[in-house]
Amino acid sequence: MPPIIHTEQCTHCGMCATICPMNIFKHKKGEIPQVAYPEECWHCNACVLDCPAEAVELRLPLNYMVLHVDANTLHA
Repeated sequence: MPPIIHTEQCTHCGMCATICPMNIFKHKKGEIPQVAYPEECWHCNACVLDCPAEAVELRLPLNYMVLHVDANTLHA
């Protein structure tokens, strides 16, 4: 599932497009970035973590969520 850009929060900076290792975003200066290639998303979370406006949300596919383990729950 591709990232969602919350347009009401987006400041049009283009950081998501700049940081994405798969170049799934299209961005023109002064405009809200668009998810152009959603099927290429690796769900790496870089766009979410680096968005200064916290305007990007990543929806993980179910099989990714099943594999997710919170590092805080791991004990040596």
